[in-house]
Amino acid sequence: MRRREFIAGIAGSAAVWPLTVEAQQPTVSVIGFLSLLSADSAIGLAAFRQGLSELGFVEGRNIFIEYRFANGQTEQLPVMAAELVQRRVSVLVAGPRADLFAKNATATIPIVFLSGNDPVRLGLVASLNRPGGNATGMMTLSGELEPKRFGLLHELTPQVDTIWILIDQNRQDRESVEQTYETAARQVGLAVRLVRITDQRDFEASFAQLAREGAKALATTSSSYFNAHRAQLVSLSTRYAIPTIYEIREYVEAGGLMSYGPNIPEAWRAIGVYTGRVLKGEKPADLPVQRPTKFDFIINLKTAKALGLTIPSSVLAIADEVIE
Repeated sequence: MRRREFIAGIAGSAAVWPLTVEAQQPTVSVIGFLSLLSADSAIGLAAFRQGLSELGFVEGRNIFIEYRFANGQTEQLPVMAAELVQRRVSVLVAGPRADLFAKNATATIPIVFLSGNDPVRLGLVASLNRPGGNATGMMTLSGELEPKRFGLLHELTPQVDTIWILIDQNRQDRESVEQTYETAARQVGLAVRLVRITDQRDFEASFAQLAREGAKALATTSSSYFNAHRAQLVSLSTRYAIPTIYEIREYVEAGGLMSYGPNIPEAWRAIGVYTGRVLKGEKPADLPVQRPTKFDFIINLKTAKALGLTIPSSVLAIADEVIE
């Protein structure tokens, strides 16, 4: 080969080589993240990323995450779910209340959900052990926890014989949830009064009604909608001096009296792990729906003092955390 032809050949190879290398770079997966909450109030995002990292996925390095936050506006969820499906994300991750909208939006893209409802009853999966479709995840609904929650509140307000329960009227499984809570309250010897909330406009009127009727013990049901407005709910409970027990610690951190329920960041870490497993090729149909394994009992002593309550030493002794 002549020297001139050799040099020309090298130059031609150099022109093609970068394109060949670029073509061989691995495709970066895109995760769609759908939440009813706002970016500021969303719980467990750091834990979700931690779960992903345990499987070797780091945001901005080998995965991207497309976030959609509905800011408490349920009507935005189907629109946002459709956007993420059109984006052809590799996995669609959906929080409570967003789970069903994700499922309705696609039957092919893998879905990993954190659900506050019964996913079988909602039609998200065929069964907990064998989901059978394109969705799996974790359910935080734990009816067996309710007697303990109500019992803890009753220890703080032993003179009370009725517990009022705040119900999210828009929950798909509202009727079964109401039955679960009514049964749990009666197990600890309490009568039940239900307060049904349709939208944010009902909050103020409902608490004014509670005050007029002399409510002295209130429990909130699991609801991502309530969670999106937890600051307002805590403020109203304080203003009307109604001792209230919530399901998750974030209410107590916002000034609520007490909470007993699943550790949500830990649940989101597990969702991150499941999402990583799906990205590695496992199918949602083969991944059983998980249940929480870690539960927290949190008390806010400052709020108790403001309400004129004395926390018994027996209750303080079993608290996982006391906020002073």
